[in-house]
Amino acid sequence: MPKPIYVLSGPNLNLLGTREPEIYGHQTLDDVRALCEARAKARGFEVVFRQSNHEGELIDWIQEARNEAAALVLNPAGYGHTSVAILDALKMLGIPVVECHLSNPAAREAFRRKTYVSLAATGIVSGFGAASYELAVEAAAGLAR
Repeated sequence: MPKPIYVLSGPNLNLLGTREPEIYGHQTLDDVRALCEARAKARGFEVVFRQSNHEGELIDWIQEARNEAAALVLNPAGYGHTSVAILDALKMLGIPVVECHLSNPAAREAFRRKTYVSLAATGIVSGFGAASYELAVEAAAGLAR
């Protein structure tokens, strides 16, 4: 069995399903986890699925992924627009990084149109709701092969 795909989610994503459902949808983070696990399994991978509201914890997991993961899917949430520290951690990875967003940041407020994560990402999937995670896992699995 290959190394797993890490799927990391940033702040406030623990509230999916109830937080601004008109933007982020009605599916919960547990629903997203199930979608990711099913898509990864179909491609021969397992998933390490984690969420944190704390920047340092996300950085610790990104650093862990350096040796433990085949690829990384990251929804940085608000940290994507603010965290040079997450960018620096991502730049140390030698594995594919797929940036993932539920909404389409390019169609939202101006401050959401640029993310630091994009500077280190292999690719970006956004705007498809919970399916963004599925598509990101599919891309990560393909890149990890």
